[in-house]
Amino acid sequence: MNENIIIEKNLSEEEIYRSLLSQIESVIDSQVPVISNLANICAILKDTFDKVNWVGFYFLKNNTLYLGPFQGKLACTSININNGVCGFSVCEKQTIIVEDVNQFPGHIACDSNSQSEIVVPLVKDNTIYGVLDIDSYNLSAFNDVDKKYLESLCNSLIQKLSFETIAL
Repeated sequence: MNENIIIEKNLSEEEIYRSLLSQIESVIDSQVPVISNLANICAILKDTFDKVNWVGFYFLKNNTLYLGPFQGKLACTSININNGVCGFSVCEKQTIIVEDVNQFPGHIACDSNSQSEIVVPLVKDNTIYGVLDIDSYNLSAFNDVDKKYLESLCNSLIQKLSFETIAL
């Protein structure tokens, strides 16, 4: 496994994502537990993007999302799928970008300083396994570039790792 991710932060966000995703491929190891892979993905994303104050995965079981690997401040350990941005993403099975979390009905504030959020569902064969949740202290921090590349990352993860083996 390559333990060094090298990113030139003076590149455009799209160029950073392209470089990052190709390097992440060398980090993903289907021979180790899914949790271990995702812990490294969180560390990589948090370290790469200065706009990110929290990044983590939630896993779905019985209509509740449970906290998985993350980087950042203390987080909510469970979220009902009828609540928050993460729950909405699960229900819609689509990526949700929230420019101002204070304007999102039912937003769950684990860190009251977070201002914007992107949530990408982990879906394979129409089964949802959870979400990738990323927060920022900046308003309108996430855009279609983030959406495109984070969806690509999640698709790669869901195809290469055995999410059905995660025990909750």
